[in-house]
Amino acid sequence: MQFDDDADLDTSEVQDVRGSRIPGGRATVGGGIAGLIALLLGLFFGIGPDQLGLSSGDSAEPTASSLDQVQRTCRTGRDANIRYDCRAVAVVNSVQDYWTQEFRRRGRTYSPSPTVFFSGRIGTACGTATSAVGPFYCPADRKVYLDLGFFDELRTNFGASGGPFAQAYVIAHEYGHHVQDLLGVLGRSQDGLTGANSGAVRTELQADCYAGVWARHATTTPDESTGRPLVSSLTAADITDGLDAAAAVGDDRIQERYQGRVTPETWTHGSAQQRQQWFRQGYRTGDMARCDTFR
Repeated sequence: MQFDDDADLDTSEVQDVRGSRIPGGRATVGGGIAGLIALLLGLFFGIGPDQLGLSSGDSAEPTASSLDQVQRTCRTGRDANIRYDCRAVAVVNSVQDYWTQEFRRRGRTYSPSPTVFFSGRIGTACGTATSAVGPFYCPADRKVYLDLGFFDELRTNFGASGGPFAQAYVIAHEYGHHVQDLLGVLGRSQDGLTGANSGAVRTELQADCYAGVWARHATTTPDESTGRPLVSSLTAADITDGLDAAAAVGDDRIQERYQGRVTPETWTHGSAQQRQQWFRQGYRTGDMARCDTFR
């Protein structure tokens, strides 16, 4: 996956609070055993810590060193081709460029959602969460939250092959939840049920499909300021990395790895095969209308 070296990155779409402090209190989900429990419950790629009953947390207070880190270092596509945090900025820009234009084409208005880079733990409108929860979208403040260290976890703890597009898939999936929120379908996951056919699983699979839709159009969606696509190259090997990441966080893979058995009745995100299937569906068709996992 490569970006246009000369493209300007829009860092206003990212809030960098890595190294920030959260005053008072403590997160109710932590690392170690608590983090493992979160993994066993399939909470990676979640919709927000409110689903865990987390505390209503305090806001992060950025330190002077973290406040403008992304703004100072992530200026062009060339930076995105070198630095992993700048690559995340570029993916956020590309994903939101696509959905802005796709919503406009459909006669709707897309409302941008910032991605918040954090480390350790973060206070959100959905509660206080730690990195153990994994990347998530909070509908209460319409923000995507991401500890960039998750991508190392994806490779080392979940056996994904990694690669730049694995990172892109994760981000595009979370923005799939934002699209669902804007379309009014996100609430279908809030029925409290689990299992292979539950609303929670169907919601996650649709977000996978939306990630595939973006991937299909990534190299042809023009940046609104330059008229050129921000993503200059996306190969078959990149797509394979994305499919591998989708499989690695399938409920069956996580359960088999950490509890030694598969219990489909507790699934919240779908199997490895389901996640790959719906990402492929979005990538093959390039049409969000073909992502109706609820039918």
